[in-house]
Amino acid sequence: MDLRLRDCLLALLFLSFATSLQAAPPQFASVTPERPVTLPQDSGAHPDFRTEWWYATGWLAMPDGKPLGFQITFFRSATDHDRANPSAFAPDQLIIAHAALSDPAVGKLLHDQKSARAGFGLAYAKEGNTNVVIDNWQLLRQADGRYHAKIDANDFTLDINLTPTQAPLLQGARGYSRKGPLPKQASYYYSEPQLQVSGKLTRSGNQQIINGSAWLDHEWSTSVLAADATGWDWIGANLDDGSALMAFQIRGRNGEKVWSHATLRDAAGQITQFNPDQVAFRPQRTWRSPRTNASYPVQAALRTGALAWQLIPLQDDQELDSRASTGSVYWEGAVTVNRDGKLAGRGYLELTGYLKPLKF
Repeated sequence: MDLRLRDCLLALLFLSFATSLQAAPPQFASVTPERPVTLPQDSGAHPDFRTEWWYATGWLAMPDGKPLGFQITFFRSATDHDRANPSAFAPDQLIIAHAALSDPAVGKLLHDQKSARAGFGLAYAKEGNTNVVIDNWQLLRQADGRYHAKIDANDFTLDINLTPTQAPLLQGARGYSRKGPLPKQASYYYSEPQLQVSGKLTRSGNQQIINGSAWLDHEWSTSVLAADATGWDWIGANLDDGSALMAFQIRGRNGEKVWSHATLRDAAGQITQFNPDQVAFRPQRTWRSPRTNASYPVQAALRTGALAWQLIPLQDDQELDSRASTGSVYWEGAVTVNRDGKLAGRGYLELTGYLKPLKF
């Protein structure tokens, strides 16, 4: 190549790069109470918002009668890259996925993670209907409302269908879910509890037919946490009588509650919302990770109004290290839910920000 031509091309590339650095960051959409969540259209992606996730958790019944927990999460994250850049290589959206299996016989999570920029048909989150893909991992909502998930992880393969048995549950006010004392600290959020699970689990070349129950969350936002927030505790539980329980608290740097909320829908469809003064998580027992030294309140008492619940882990070690994708370490685990000393249901407990504050 002619040296003058090469130098000219290099100068143009540098100028293009410098211009992109100077470009104004994109203006992301805001969450407001005036816009209700509308389904099924809102089951798809919302690329104008900064962050979004589809999150399926549940309990599986194995042929030998022993329970397993599972988690499948797909994230879509919008970057600050200049949207005017026409290049197909421009990293406007990132797709990230986590998958984990909780088996007490193993003693810790079997988990895997993937991340890629959206594009070229290899990683995407489609609008209008849940259809999220990264490589050979996919979560797809079909025309009849069933979800199909196919996860080919390092230590296991999940090929499952999640079939709704109840209507979606809009969290907060028609899907507008407050996450802090300011109205802008909010997300759009709905859940699909009491999903029936059927499909196949393959480990070490051994394929087994499985069934169980699951909970799916879909949430998107731009600005969620208060400035002094470090993380959250969250529970989504399918109760044995057909009810659905969701509760969370946002924690501050001093460990105290910044915000909390809970929703209980009974089997007849009656919904009770609990405000911050009515929701409290109280640790009963902690577990310290031998890998990260983080201490998690893996067993807790939860109060929602006059109702008292006890959350007991399927196993203590359910820590997931996702520093290779989202950059965080958190505890994500299968728990039983007791009430008045008796088993009331099963769910998943998420504990974030215990190793270091989340950047959100």
